[in-house]
Amino acid sequence: MNNTIEENSFPIFTMANRGILLLCGIYTIAWAGLFKWFGPALFSWLAMQSDLDTMMTTGWYGTIGIISGVLLFLSAFYPVSWIYLIAIGLTGKLISIISFLLVYMPNLEWNKRIGFHLIFNETLFFILIAAMLWKSWEVKKYLATLPD
Repeated sequence: MNNTIEENSFPIFTMANRGILLLCGIYTIAWAGLFKWFGPALFSWLAMQSDLDTMMTTGWYGTIGIISGVLLFLSAFYPVSWIYLIAIGLTGKLISIISFLLVYMPNLEWNKRIGFHLIFNETLFFILIAAMLWKSWEVKKYLATLPD
């Protein structure tokens, strides 16, 4: 029997995983910035109608996204030590999904642009971030079992 450790015999958080967190963070910041500073115009585009009520307040929605994105971006540097940042970023993404569905969807009609936003920008990234949180948690649990 070989005395070397078999590949994948213990969990690791790879550079590709960190890259996913970085990209999720940057993309979330960029998309949320559009909601924060160009919210009414973005909602008119999402709704595919120009006569949409532009009184919708989107600043807070964009702020939640920007905060989540920054936390996700920062968590990529030390994903095992800063696992709580991933968890807070994931929570912010969940709040973003729920608030969009409860606050904005009643005023919008379903179309492919809203589908893109909800499926790609929110749900797909939520799943990716959840997978990164799980991987980070597995590594953290494994490291806790090692002797000092």
